[in-house]
Amino acid sequence: MTVGGIVRDSLALLRRHAGRVYAVSLAVTLVNTVPDVLRQLLVYRDPSLGHALLVDVVGFGTGLVAQLWLTGALTELPGTGRVRPGGALGRGTATALRAVRTSPAAVLAGVVLGGAVSALLTVPASVAALGLGQVIGPLDAPSAGGFAVATVSDVVASAVTLPFLAVVLVLTAGSARQFAGKGRA
Repeated sequence: MTVGGIVRDSLALLRRHAGRVYAVSLAVTLVNTVPDVLRQLLVYRDPSLGHALLVDVVGFGTGLVAQLWLTGALTELPGTGRVRPGGALGRGTATALRAVRTSPAAVLAGVVLGGAVSALLTVPASVAALGLGQVIGPLDAPSAGGFAVATVSDVVASAVTLPFLAVVLVLTAGSARQFAGKGRA
């Protein structure tokens, strides 16, 4: 399957199962928001760039776990339309690794396209609420309202974009299984 085909099929699959997929994505995003907000509060009044970068590394890690869990929960979506939460983190990790080995270009396309949509949803709201300096650098004690707006925009962006990359990974990994004669895409 081509990269364009995987992207088109991912969007079609998301449209067919939007209610179920986005409900699970919102739940995963809300669970991930707790450590996400807590990590920001740890450096709320700390203008240190080093601490801000450390907080971003922790945020990347929690976001990666959320992405892998959602990917694992959606592995049966193409074949059965089911969401399977039990054991999702292990399945998601295996699926992501298989997808990267199968088509790094498809995975990169999923990351870039999802990242672009996420940026369109978060950057304007965050810049308007916090100012460019605080979006690029350390938070340095933003107003509670600005912090809330930025957090809500992050939640919306994650809930919207996590499923796209998850389905790209599932379809990419599934195409490897199909070509090996081990299942269907």
